[in-house]
Amino acid sequence: MAERRRARRLLSWLRSRLTPGSVRARATLAACTVVAVALAVASLAMLSLLRADLRGKLEASARGQADVVAKLAMGGRLGKVVPLGDGTDFVQVVNGKGQVVAASQNVVGRPALGVSGPPVMEFGGLKPLGILSSQQVTNVVVETPDGPVVIHSGASLRAADDAESSTALTLLVGCPLLLLTVALVTWRVTGRALRPVEAIRSEVAAIGEQELHRRVPIPRGDDEITRLARTMNGMLDRLDLAGRRQRQFIADASHELRSPIAVLRTQLEVAVGHPDPTVRAELVEGALQDAERLQALAADLLFLARLDAGPPQRPTDPIDVAELVRAAARGRELTLALAQEAVAPGHRLWLARLVTNLLDNAERHARSSVRVAVRTDTATDEVVLTVHNDGEALAPADRERIFERFTRLDDARSRDAGGAGLGLPIARDIAHHHGGTLTVVDSPSGATFEARLPRDPQTAQEPAGPEG
Repeated sequence: MAERRRARRLLSWLRSRLTPGSVRARATLAACTVVAVALAVASLAMLSLLRADLRGKLEASARGQADVVAKLAMGGRLGKVVPLGDGTDFVQVVNGKGQVVAASQNVVGRPALGVSGPPVMEFGGLKPLGILSSQQVTNVVVETPDGPVVIHSGASLRAADDAESSTALTLLVGCPLLLLTVALVTWRVTGRALRPVEAIRSEVAAIGEQELHRRVPIPRGDDEITRLARTMNGMLDRLDLAGRRQRQFIADASHELRSPIAVLRTQLEVAVGHPDPTVRAELVEGALQDAERLQALAADLLFLARLDAGPPQRPTDPIDVAELVRAAARGRELTLALAQEAVAPGHRLWLARLVTNLLDNAERHARSSVRVAVRTDTATDEVVLTVHNDGEALAPADRERIFERFTRLDDARSRDAGGAGLGLPIARDIAHHHGGTLTVVDSPSGATFEARLPRDPQTAQEPAGPEG
């Protein structure tokens, strides 16, 4: 077992050493490997085809010569000397007794070849015939008036061998040069293609926590690297925006906490040193009220932190929104119009907080009445919560600004009422976390807030009419 572990560690070490570390090197190695395999297969195929073609031509030439001699032999016109045609080195005719009955001029008087075998044979040389070059011999058996004879027709392989050797040498020299060219071109092209990636990496590595305003360079064109650079810049935009929002949130929270803490401290210091018990009791009562406001503000800040962190997944518990409104409306003077089966998937405590914040905001700004309605929109398959107050109408420019954290359109009145400008932002964040929306919609008078939440898909029956 120990030896196997050492062998595996050795193989792992060798693999890590031999595997190129950069994308550029790996791409070059992969391209060279593919081209090398392709060149090897193509070279072998080329040499095989060339060899088959050259030997096929030699065989055709030798067989043609043998067929001419065969016609003479079958007609009884065969002489002792046989003329040679183009592309043939020798011709020898041997009878059944192994005697040479005819031959070409260059092998007259030579012993019989004395071979029997396949129709086509190759020899490195025929010394008995005085031929030293490689030969391809074609054997043809024919019947003559004097009996069967074997016609041996030979063609030199020198030209074919020279052509094969030249081609092999050319491939042997050309393929490495071509492979080297492929490596150089791939290395250059990959390096040029990856240069923007390195520029992006260097810029991202140089961006610190206080330098989120910097952006990576965007190369020209519309390829994958350009889209990567745009995606990186989009991510940096979101990080920069999140950082600025966080800093602004901390600054606003510090500002909101500084004033009540200072007032609370002043009240307590005066109460400690004041001789009149009645005045001291009033100061302590005011300090308790400020402490309650601080406690509410701290709870809102903690709730916002939870919302910013987000739930691990969107809550799916079926929540009856009309029931939440009824529970939040106890002890309030409200006009209700609530539909039945207005069920939305969500988190009960969070949706209850959304309803409470909308009702608190409506009561704070209403002159005399607040109307609350819950219905289902079958066209969009949503649960719609509408809260209307008959107070001052919101200007179009303020309809989005009121959802910004710590924003109060009437600062003095909101402070007296205990508002910190967090109720509506919290309500909108809760709606967004549930896949819904919270907006200010047009109304003839006053201000109307509309929250839309996805309807629970398990709700089967259609909503009934509203309750009074």
